Amino acid sequence: MSESQLNHFDIFVVGGGINGVGIARDAAGRGLSVCLVEQNDLASATSSASSKLIHGGLRYLENYEFHLVRESLRERETLMSMAPHLIHPMRFVLPHHSGLRPAFILRIGLWLYDHLGGRKLLPVTKTLNLADPSQQSPLKTEFKKGFEYSDCWVDDSRLVIINAIAAAEKGASILTRHRFLRASKTGDCWRIEYETPTHKRISATARVIVNAAGPWVDMVQEHLPVMSGTVNNMKLVKGSHIVVPKLYEGSRAYTFQGSDGRVVFAIPYRGDYTLIGTTDVPYHGEPARVKIDKQEIEYLCDLVSGYFASPVTPEQVVWSFSGVRPLYDDGEKNASKLTRDYVLDLEADEKTPPLLSIYGGKVTTYRRLAEDVLEKLSPFIPHGHRPWTHGAVLPGGDIEAGDFDAFYTNIQARNDWLSPALLRRLCLAYGTRVAHLLEGVEGTKDLGIHFGAGLYEREVTYLMAHEWAQTAEDILWRRSKLGLCLTATEQHTLSNWMAAHEQH
Repeated sequence: MSESQLNHFDIFVVGGGINGVGIARDAAGRGLSVCLVEQNDLASATSSASSKLIHGGLRYLENYEFHLVRESLRERETLMSMAPHLIHPMRFVLPHHSGLRPAFILRIGLWLYDHLGGRKLLPVTKTLNLADPSQQSPLKTEFKKGFEYSDCWVDDSRLVIINAIAAAEKGASILTRHRFLRASKTGDCWRIEYETPTHKRISATARVIVNAAGPWVDMVQEHLPVMSGTVNNMKLVKGSHIVVPKLYEGSRAYTFQGSDGRVVFAIPYRGDYTLIGTTDVPYHGEPARVKIDKQEIEYLCDLVSGYFASPVTPEQVVWSFSGVRPLYDDGEKNASKLTRDYVLDLEADEKTPPLLSIYGGKVTTYRRLAEDVLEKLSPFIPHGHRPWTHGAVLPGGDIEAGDFDAFYTNIQARNDWLSPALLRRLCLAYGTRVAHLLEGVEGTKDLGIHFGAGLYEREVTYLMAHEWAQTAEDILWRRSKLGLCLTATEQHTLSNWMAAHEQH
């Protein structure tokens, strides 16, 4: 095939995590041609292993990362308005511990947290008397004073999915289970080779390559003719979480300070559980093989047991997950103090077309990161349009006034035959697009086979047709968390059904 016959793109993105899909969406919306390849499923690594928070990063203030905190705080309310079905306000209780940071230091930090980012919608910090019975505190009685502040909860992997949907609807080619192989210079463009799920090798050309491969960013660079020797600018840090049966009533989360200076969250999770995390451990293995170890489980249990009246033990853990954060190596030896800000490494000269590699970043700042990437690349792609994503709703997020509860009540009135628990889950997952999923459905029989825990054939078919789901794991652990609820037999049945109905 001649060069002129190859598919040509303005931007070729490697990596289907939150940064990759955010860049693809932004670029496609500017009228640029975009191809994104992901070697596994969307959000299959770091982007589905976060603490599920859209937050400013209160502890980053201690590292004087005021720019990162300010940008993150500004993005909280921006993202909340873009996807009100996936992102919800949450109040966090920070108990005062006399042996650690003084109360006045915490109050100053929280005052900054309230005011750095131009907060408009979220309520301000307030001081709590945890000894007051009305607080229904699940903490030990020694914790008598605390502070309550605002951040947001997010369904992280679904946020990735809806950004990919938005990118595809704007013309981007989203290729899951496609593996980047190599690239070489051809004129003023890259000639790129990638592999399909059936191991067929495909070639394409692109003006720019964006390396958004997360923990694999250095590995991708090894298959590129990099100029400045920037490979190995990254430190891998493992963050692990555990999930246990619900520890307390109420919708508030808790922020606990460890004696080692770390912060660990305890967060209400999926109604019946509490999510606890995260750890910060240097990691040197293959990112795909990351998993929690015994020491991390004991660390998380011991830390939160120092606060909760009822101890948490490793035997209570029903699920755990780990992710590898690809943090920029800024010379800091303590993994907890490595910067969480992103670094955009652009290489371009007269001999080699542009390559932009992304280090670090967090879910909260993915939209701003995408804007910064497109700004850096603008000299090389001059026909791209201006920034547009601020205030542009994501698929399913066009909920009137961002009022999810009013939206749910309206949907429930039109679908009163569905159980409230199932309908609420569907509305939280799909927002206004739940109407498309339920189109033509008039009763439970129209939903098809029930695989368990409220997962029906209709939803599975929808996810396979519209959200790139190919395996039971894709559905049970990324597009939902129903893997917590389905038995092993039910999961096997779902897997067999999907294999028999695989879309080509």
